[in-house]
Amino acid sequence: MHPHIQINPRICNGKPVIAGTRIPVTVIVDQIIAAGSLENLNALYPELDRQQIIAALQYCHTVIDHTEFESLAA
Repeated sequence: MHPHIQINPRICNGKPVIAGTRIPVTVIVDQIIAAGSLENLNALYPELDRQQIIAALQYCHTVIDHTEFESLAA
């Protein structure tokens, strides 16, 4: 687990969040898509530093990389 990511069943129903905040990783990803850049995201969430944002993306990569997907092709 990355030190910037926290999973606690008492915070945001156990969703992964930026450690020390209640900002879920999924919100970071959604906002990067909407904001278009890390700099724009940082303007929306000035309390986050670049390392925390990158940690959220790294966490997503790790989860996807360690997930087995069932083929949708029939």
